Amino acid sequence: MEESRKARGSRGVKTIVFIDEIHRFNKAQQDAFLPYVETGDIVLIGATTENPSFEVNSALLSRCKVVVIPQLEREEVMTILRRAVADPSVRKYKIELTDDALDFVAATSAGDARQALNSLQLVVETASASESPIDAKKATAILQRRSLMYDKGGEEHYNIISALHKSLRNGDADASVYWLVRMLEGGEDPMYIARRLVRAASEDIGNADPQALVFAIAVQQTVHFLGMPEAGVALAQLVTYLAAAPKSNAVYIGYGEAVREVRQGDNPPVPLHIRNAPTRLMKDLGYGRGYEYAHDFEDQTAAMACLPEALAGRRFYEPKAVGTEAEIKARLERMREARKK
Repeated sequence: MEESRKARGSRGVKTIVFIDEIHRFNKAQQDAFLPYVETGDIVLIGATTENPSFEVNSALLSRCKVVVIPQLEREEVMTILRRAVADPSVRKYKIELTDDALDFVAATSAGDARQALNSLQLVVETASASESPIDAKKATAILQRRSLMYDKGGEEHYNIISALHKSLRNGDADASVYWLVRMLEGGEDPMYIARRLVRAASEDIGNADPQALVFAIAVQQTVHFLGMPEAGVALAQLVTYLAAAPKSNAVYIGYGEAVREVRQGDNPPVPLHIRNAPTRLMKDLGYGRGYEYAHDFEDQTAAMACLPEALAGRRFYEPKAVGTEAEIKARLERMREARKK
């Protein structure tokens, strides 16, 4: 870096610095580039297979232009594979591959030419001359399993869990099972998936079907008890149930409203009549005075305010008229009317 600075100062020459797999540099190491990039001493080019939003310092990223190189289309991968099988280094194995075999390799490479070439290499080095020509069925047997584009720690991890959660929310059981299997086959920790499904049961279904949260916890315990691959079926059972369940985010919204009020509001003191009074002094100060016991009333609610006066009438939880929450909504409305009377 210092030589680059001197070269620019003495001769006006800029130095190009190319960093392959820049995501392997930690944050402190990336910071070392920053002053030289800012002063223009170097032209920094970094290559990474990861999402730079997660892997590159924001300060450095803001001073760079991000160029996204998308995954290859299947036909583009096929072109590369056809060139490869025609190369003498491959032809020496005397293994012929049919077009459907090449198409299978291309389809399972997730748009990654390197992955496709690795699969091709595995096929030609593993197959025997007696098996030639290799069709898609034989290639499948050799490769044993489809290569999946899944990165447990990177962007695709977040993309697919987002796809699973949003498919559940949208009531699409088929898509939910598909994204679940994509994660499991990609090596995702099934307990991570179980935790996210517990969240979905509470956030997106809530009181519309309170049993969903109970079921989600039961499946989480099943995953912990059985492990993979047996637990995969239990997870599939849960995602289909959650997708089909009635949905309500009323609790989620109400919780968020209460959090905002507590964080931004004045947080007035607890009304005296609903405070606990364990000592004589507290009783003398009025703690608990005027409290009415809800069980003494026919509708199991007393005509007293439980919110501070400054928040009187404020609604945080507005249940929806769907599933079990419709019954909850009706009960809450009856108690509100009873308190008015």
